This record gives sequence, structure tokens and C-alpha cells, in this order.
Amino acid sequence: MATGSTVPRRLIGRTLKQLREQSGVPQVKAYKLIDVSPQTLWRIETGQPGPKIREIDVDALCRLYGADDDTISALIGLVAETKSPGWWHDYGAAVPSYFDLYLGMEEAARKLTTLHGSLLPGLLQTPGYRRAVIWAAIPGMPTVEVEQRIEISAKRQERLTEDPADFSVTAYLCESALRWPIGGPAVMAEQLHHIVEASKLATTSIRVVPMGTTTPLPLIVGTFTLMEFPAYADTRLTEPPLVYVEGYTGALYLDKPTELDQYRAACKTLNATALSEQKTRQLVLSIAKEHE
Repeated sequence: MATGSTVPRRLIGRTLKQLREQSGVPQVKAYKLIDVSPQTLWRIETGQPGPKIREIDVDALCRLYGADDDTISALIGLVAETKSPGWWHDYGAAVPSYFDLYLGMEEAARKLTTLHGSLLPGLLQTPGYRRAVIWAAIPGMPTVEVEQRIEISAKRQERLTEDPADFSVTAYLCESALRWPIGGPAVMAEQLHHIVEASKLATTSIRVVPMGTTTPLPLIVGTFTLMEFPAYADTRLTEPPLVYVEGYTGALYLDKPTELDQYRAACKTLNATALSEQKTRQLVLSIAKEHE
């Protein structure tokens, strides 16, 4: 699948920011050179959707920062890729602005490791479950837009059928997320049977953190997704890992080494405390029977 403009935008922006900081060139000199506002320069450097990235501006900034010819060529080569919209852009307003960036990163990721304590991850949600979540969060949303969001979820889930060498997911689910009857008992029972079937896919590892565990780590850490990306042709431009933390009104993208280290440590603890895949299936099926 095409990953759209998200990753090349981030690669260009991150590299330009690194070059500027290493060169010591003031921000004011950079944004005046390409005739943009300070806010637009920030959006370019952080890979935000919106600002048009032009070859002439990338070349000018690189030369201002004293970049070598190989780096300049690599970045200019990426500019064309920023003009390719992702498939989710066809859905327009059905994709919240903060989620646009996430979809691009998810589409480009090679591996996801995620923890969900209350709601199940979108990659594992059935239409009935997803519909109930949307209407609970936004009761007045028109049915047409709700169904568009369900289509987006279905499109995202196509990645679960890819070659596991290209994409894989490890999902840690708190037992409490399995017991909350989202959409009612029938919807939840269907959802749990779907989880069992999804756990049999070669790309997917699903493990439950039981409520009887003595560590409160899942409650402390909260819901997150650690995203890792494939190596780029030019290894200097490979997208580094990042952690996505979604809130009620927006999201955080964490990529500092100290932040990544903390979440990797959390993943190790989760791996040690969660049930095996086989025991997870047994527990999920037993809870499904309770809903039934």
C-alpha cells in the first residue's frame, strides 16, 4: 500500500531541523529565506500536513545550512513523495485532523506494539463495536459519517493480512477492556470472537493482562502504541520509532530517546506479565460466553 505523504514529510522536516540546529543558523533567517511564517517553518520541520514543500525551498535551506550534496539530493528526491495523498484523504472530514498524521504513520509502520486498558484497538474492532464507540463519543454524528469511519477502520485492518515480514502487531489488552459490554452483550460477544480469530493471523499477537496481576503498570502507563518503521533506502533518512498516545481531544507523538526507553521498558514488563497467546484465547472465549 502507498503510505501517502506523511513519512516523507517527516523525513524532510526532521532532517532540515537537524541541519539547522547543527549549523547554528537562526530560525528567523531560515523562514525569511523561503518567505514563510515562523509557524509554517515549524510545521515543515515537524512534518505536519498542510504546508507545500517545494524542491527550491529544500535546496535553499540545505545550502544555507551547509548540507553536503548527497543529503541535498536525497531530500529533494523525497519532495515528489510528499505530493501523494494517502487513501484516507478520500474520506475528508471523517478523519479528524490529529488522526490524519497517525494514519500515515500506521500505514508506513513495520511493527506496532500497543497497550489498551479500556477500549479495544481500532485494528481489532468489529463494525458493531466501532459504531457503538463512535456514537458514545459523538452522539450527534450523522450516520453517513459514522459509516465512513467504519470503512476507514476496515481499510486499516487490511494490513493484518499482509506478509508478517512487512507488518506485525503485538496487542496487550487489559482484561477490563474485554468485560465492558460496549454496544451491549451481543455486540461484545461478537467482538470477542473476532479477537480470537484475529489472534490466529500470522501478523498478530494478542495477549491479555489479567486483572489478577499484581503490577499496576497498565493503569500507570495508559493506552499507547509504539511504532517502528522499515529501513529507508538511504539509512540516514530512516524514520525512527515513535510512541502515539491518544487523548479525548487530541494526541501526543513522543520520539525522544528517554521517552522511547520508558515505553520499551513498559513493553518488557507487559510481555512478562501478560497471558500466553493460548491462555489469552481461552480467557477471551470464556468472557465471550459470559456476554452471550
